[in-house]
Amino acid sequence: MAASHGAAQGPQPLPGVTYVVAVGSGKGGVGKTTVAVNLAVALGKLGYRVGLLDADIYGPNVPTMMGMSRAPNMVAEDRIGPLTAHGVKFISIGLLAPGDKPMVMRGPMLHQIIRQFLQQVEWGELDFLIVDLPPGTGDVVISLVQTVPLTGAVVVSTPSDVSLQDARKAIEMFAQVKVEVIGMVENMGRFICPHCHQAVDIFSSGGTERTAGQFGLEFLGSLDLDPAIREGGDRGLPVTLAGPESAAAKPFYEVARKVAARAEEIAAASEQILEIS
Repeated sequence: MAASHGAAQGPQPLPGVTYVVAVGSGKGGVGKTTVAVNLAVALGKLGYRVGLLDADIYGPNVPTMMGMSRAPNMVAEDRIGPLTAHGVKFISIGLLAPGDKPMVMRGPMLHQIIRQFLQQVEWGELDFLIVDLPPGTGDVVISLVQTVPLTGAVVVSTPSDVSLQDARKAIEMFAQVKVEVIGMVENMGRFICPHCHQAVDIFSSGGTERTAGQFGLEFLGSLDLDPAIREGGDRGLPVTLAGPESAAAKPFYEVARKVAARAEEIAAASEQILEIS
């Protein structure tokens, strides 16, 4: 009987969810969650139905950035109702263990949590489920690809050589688990001085675009080191709520449009392969 269960069948699509897109980095501190949250909100503002899964079990920052931290409701005996903020459904371990209490657990427990968040949350009908991955190339990514087919992944990096070294590892990791990389996002690319209005490349510049070119990947865009982005995340009001005409939010919307277009292309290509085979 055990052989007939889902684990033996491989990754299974989530009912009602069209595209599952992971946002990863390779190292912490590059703004991966900021990108994931603002990507989700921007996609929602563009008219898509969006969910956001916080898979960063050890450092769950999504509740803070979404401005909501109450515990989710159980809608049935084993079904979890996601929270909704800014038009985006979301779930996070931070909603179940709020505050400063650390999550201390081994790989099998991580795998169980990821499976529950994917399969036992009432996501409903979604165009996009954005998955905010933890830094690195460990257990959570493996659990994710074993549970659900991913449409693709977005890799976030600052333009510094140190960040790009780890971003390249993330790209290779996705290649090993056969997940297509939608493209790369450069975060903290420039700082515009509020006094002299000159651009300062605090973490260098252009490195992410060059790295994307080396791997034959699309460069999705560069995001400035803007205090408004940090302030929005700290207040639970993502900067993309200001709309695509806002100077701080506009680059996120450009990234969101490219991600949506590329996800549709990848899905269409997969369907053609299935029809031929």
